[in-house]
Amino acid sequence: MAETSARLLLLLSLFQSRREWPGAVLAERLEVSPRTVRRDVARLRQLGYPVRVGKGPGGAYRLDAGAKIPPLLFDDEQAVAVAVALQTAPSTVAGIGEAAARALAAVRQVMPSRLRQRVDAVRVTSIDNAWDLAAPPVASQVLLALGTAVRNSEVLVFDYATGPAGREPALVAPPDRRPETAEASAPPSSPRVEPHHLVVWSGRWYLVAWDLERSGWRTFRVDRITPHAPTGVRFTPRELPGADVTAFVVGQHDRGDTPGQWPCHGEVILDLPASVVARWAPGGAVVEEIAPDRCRLALGAWSWTGLAALTGTFACDIEVLGPPELKAACAELARRYAAAAAGRPAG
Repeated sequence: MAETSARLLLLLSLFQSRREWPGAVLAERLEVSPRTVRRDVARLRQLGYPVRVGKGPGGAYRLDAGAKIPPLLFDDEQAVAVAVALQTAPSTVAGIGEAAARALAAVRQVMPSRLRQRVDAVRVTSIDNAWDLAAPPVASQVLLALGTAVRNSEVLVFDYATGPAGREPALVAPPDRRPETAEASAPPSSPRVEPHHLVVWSGRWYLVAWDLERSGWRTFRVDRITPHAPTGVRFTPRELPGADVTAFVVGQHDRGDTPGQWPCHGEVILDLPASVVARWAPGGAVVEEIAPDRCRLALGAWSWTGLAALTGTFACDIEVLGPPELKAACAELARRYAAAAAGRPAG
């Protein structure tokens, strides 16, 4: 009886990892005869698990959705993955911290002692790092609405803010005005799109979609999206350029980013293609193509010196557009680097 019970649990575990299994493969994995597999499947059906079998001698077994949830069976690597995911998810998704902690406690409670020790060994504390330039966490309800539209291939309409709190930070301060006194941006737009992918990159959530109004692909910042009610309008998914969503998002120089509410933000011109700068620019940077080999880069940082240092990481000629504080910081860094190259103290 113990051997049979263990085999049934293993059979359920296999069904969790793959939706459909040929009978011969299951027999080989369980190290039993095809006849024993048929008996075990019959036992699962008696327990309420809707297992279906295809017609013919080599029919495949399939576990359909039903009223009962199979027991969660984790190996060591899966247990660690679940523990890390539940502890780090609140850093990019707002409002799920308590739910994630309760989920981790529930999963831990039903684990055997050996796996529980593995989970307890992975205690994670997320701390904001100024170098990350991460976006604000997104609302779980927004992710659910967008994910549902992507899964159902349903046209999506939403309000889209051009910057934090509907304001666009000043990229370059006029000579008589500080950056923090920027004019309010245009009202939020209401794009109508065909959503294709949800992507997380550099601590930011993006929606890749076909804009029906502009007839082109766009990338939207999820933390600036407020979905409308479902439209119920279905569409046939299009082929993404290059068929690689990672390359598409990373290579986009317009991802809806802005420098954010940093104490310092400025703008420079770099002698590099926009696609290259966009790939390596920190999260929140705004890249605008000027010519095939030139682009405008706007970004924010925690200090003027830090901002000047970030612009220098691209190893190309730089033209500072402003503000004056950024030009002064570049001069200060130039003095320090020249002293370091000459082997003398900067002071």
